[in-house]
Amino acid sequence: MFKKILIANRGEIACRVIKTARRMNIETVAVYSDADQDALHVRMADESVHIGPASAQESYLSIPKIIEAAKQSDVQAIHPGYGFLSENKEFAEILTAEKDLEFIGPPPQAIEAMGDKIASKKIAAVAGVTTVPGDRNEIESDEDAIRVANEIGYPVMIKASAGGGGKGMRIAWDEAQVIEGFQSSKNEAKSAFGDDRVFIEKFITGPRHIEIQILADKYGNFVYLNERECSIQRRNQKIIEEAPSPFLDESTRKAMGEQAIRLAKAVGYYSAGTVEFIVDSERNFYFLEMNTRLQVEHPVTELITGIDLVEQMFRIAHGERLGFPQSDVGISGWAMESRIYAENPYRGFLPSTGRLTRYTEPPDRRSQSEAVRVDTGVYEGGTISVHYDPMIAKLCSWAESREKSIALMRNALDCFEIDGISCNIPFLSTVMGHPEFVSGEATTAFIEEQFPTGFYPQDLSQDELRQVMAAAVVMHRTVAIRAAKISGQMSSRNQRMIDDWVVVADKKVCRVKIEELNDLRVRFDDDQTLAMTSEWTPGQSLAHMTIDGESMVFKVHPITNGFRIRYRGADLEIQVWTSRQAEMSRHMPVKENVTAQSKLLCPMPGLISSININVGDSVEIGQALCTMEAMKMENILKAERPAVVKSVKAQPGDILAVDDVIMEFE
Repeated sequence: MFKKILIANRGEIACRVIKTARRMNIETVAVYSDADQDALHVRMADESVHIGPASAQESYLSIPKIIEAAKQSDVQAIHPGYGFLSENKEFAEILTAEKDLEFIGPPPQAIEAMGDKIASKKIAAVAGVTTVPGDRNEIESDEDAIRVANEIGYPVMIKASAGGGGKGMRIAWDEAQVIEGFQSSKNEAKSAFGDDRVFIEKFITGPRHIEIQILADKYGNFVYLNERECSIQRRNQKIIEEAPSPFLDESTRKAMGEQAIRLAKAVGYYSAGTVEFIVDSERNFYFLEMNTRLQVEHPVTELITGIDLVEQMFRIAHGERLGFPQSDVGISGWAMESRIYAENPYRGFLPSTGRLTRYTEPPDRRSQSEAVRVDTGVYEGGTISVHYDPMIAKLCSWAESREKSIALMRNALDCFEIDGISCNIPFLSTVMGHPEFVSGEATTAFIEEQFPTGFYPQDLSQDELRQVMAAAVVMHRTVAIRAAKISGQMSSRNQRMIDDWVVVADKKVCRVKIEELNDLRVRFDDDQTLAMTSEWTPGQSLAHMTIDGESMVFKVHPITNGFRIRYRGADLEIQVWTSRQAEMSRHMPVKENVTAQSKLLCPMPGLISSININVGDSVEIGQALCTMEAMKMENILKAERPAVVKSVKAQPGDILAVDDVIMEFE
């Protein structure tokens, strides 16, 4: 086995590879840019090498610098992770030609064949793999795009030939969206992959996104490790994955696995790889693409099979044969993965950057009946940079059934604390509790259908709201008791405390009474009573409580006369008053909300790549105003109301911060 390897990547995946290497007694070398000198993967590796400026083009995508770092460190092999150079044919060719360096990945010809989505569709068709209807040729112009789209029939998907990770992909429902999507796809593909070629194929409505994980050695042995479902996506980027799929039956699983292996054999594949399919409501499946690398969502496959995919990649690259046949690959339990991103779900999932002032993962659990796993590349005090992908962590749960795995995931999300930047945990929590997801009926249209106007803080059920209010009054009482003891108002001989309170939450006002006999109970004014157990103490940001026998975790932050409580997609300010305070509050003036409708404010840190209007122009709802680039994604900002442009404050090439003024309206 290799004694020392270099990881040509950063962040979560670099840390993930290091963990398996460490278990196998393989030394690791990390590479890092200026922006990553204090990164977690650098801290974890045995050695590290600086490879250039923050720009990925000058560091992580620089083949000469990676090769030089490998030779300088005297390693035997390079693992590329995912993204960056993982599917770069030239990189694989150079390593294949090197006498003393091994590429921990597939052969260059397989990367080339499957890396070009136009060519891969043709290869798949020849290999007898079912493909989506579409035009396999490169689209050259707006006119060409409209012609092809009209021939295929709407809706269509415009896709970057060298794309991946949702980049360079747009759905178009009419000619106007084809023109806009064609140019955006080309721009994004050029920026992310250095290749602006795009093609168009039919967009299948109401589909499932299901992929097959394969492993193959250098001696012609192949296995498929069942499937992962990745249908919960926004902007074509996966955010929740699970294994197995709640939709497939055994015969469809077998057919998809056999087709995946057929395609892999056609290109002489070895190492770990993934063949992605789109599956319609009748379980007809169509080839989308093959990812010739380790997938982001590989942990769910590891959890249901017990097979470490990174270890297998090491062994295959070292020349070992697969150690197990297809008949040994089973499915044990159910696994979920939530991708936690630095983004604001309340502002269209726009990226968020900055310092992690708080980062606390949920407790690691590993037993015969359940497991919680966190793969991350960050730490408290670290920085989320504008230069790279906004992923913070991957949170995984495994249990004996899908229902238990979802419940375990919801609890783990409740316990995951991230402050300093925005993150999508509230959205993930909401999805995990959504009836359509829980039922297993969600398709790739889930987010568009269930959140058509965007995602906002969620309303709790009446029972959940009562639980939150009860938690708030118990915590407020705890603070009051502590303050009374410190001030001397309460002595051991006179431990009397006000137990009648008024709780206000989400415009709901309740009078409650705390009863403390053999246990603690909160009685509401309609006589409903909740039995409470709490070990929360002032200053703790997580409140673990048992309410009527149900274990619950709330994220809490003190405010005047109460708490801000975040729980499963809800974000509430709960006020707890004495009767006198409640009476006086009725006479307090209410502040008016101030809106910024007269201005277009920058929603994220990023680069202004184009301005689409001029001073004096009249704009309509939905009209494109400008285009921004941030974290390798292109974002078009559109008008939210009819207006006349009064002034334009930003120009193409400007780098803006959140809430910088881009333009003003009359």
